[in-house]
Amino acid sequence: MGRLQGKVAIVTGGGRGIGAATAARLAADGARVVVNDIDPIPAEETVAAITANGGAAFPCVANTVELAEAERLVATAVEQFGAVDILINNAGATRDKMFHLMDDELFDFVLDANLRTAIHTSRAAVPVMRDAAKAEIAASGRPAHHRKIVFTSSVAALMGNPGQVNYTAAKGGLIAVTKTLARELGAFAINVNAVAPGFIETRMTAAKKPGEATGVPEEMRQMARMMISLGRFGEPEEIAAVHAFLASPDSDYVSGVTIPVTGGQIGGM
Repeated sequence: MGRLQGKVAIVTGGGRGIGAATAARLAADGARVVVNDIDPIPAEETVAAITANGGAAFPCVANTVELAEAERLVATAVEQFGAVDILINNAGATRDKMFHLMDDELFDFVLDANLRTAIHTSRAAVPVMRDAAKAEIAASGRPAHHRKIVFTSSVAALMGNPGQVNYTAAKGGLIAVTKTLARELGAFAINVNAVAPGFIETRMTAAKKPGEATGVPEEMRQMARMMISLGRFGEPEEIAAVHAFLASPDSDYVSGVTIPVTGGQIGGM
């Protein structure tokens, strides 16, 4: 029996990269997973891969920049699987430009994609988690188990990164939200933590091609590699493993922290 057997998880940005790897890992550990993405095809592909391996998953296409869409996502989890025990706030995007060239449109887009999505999904999920915990406290004096909220921040928020003032502002905001929600929700046995990935091989960090909005110039990729003690970029599954730890009973006494997963690019916080 997996350590997440019987639990229900939501993973935002679950169609690709770290989100897809996390959804697959939680399902492998026994959770039933709602895979959220703004694109239906990758969400359905993640679900198909999970079910092909014997797991339980359901897709939900929703843009949680809008609170109503976040509420629909959480309602889908309750309708399909009966609860929300785990929320992995993983959705995100980059649009890089040096600060003196950054306009409001680029700044707002990245704040929406990384910070507002996580705030809205958490606002939608927290009442469901609190109400379940309060009912358990009323019945037996304590919550039946810990519920978990995890934010995907970034090493860029811890170190700074030229050309990413919008991204670091959003990801740094998630670290602050983590600390505050951990204090607010601890009485209900809801743990709130964050993961700060380093340079992970995803679509967002692939070598940038002319005309593409995402990606990293190859010379910057190589400079980043030189800063990593382990001498290689990380894989999405390595972030998924830490997400799974923070979602599991193994982390029931861990709350309010941000864990860098960087291959030695930066130490602990």
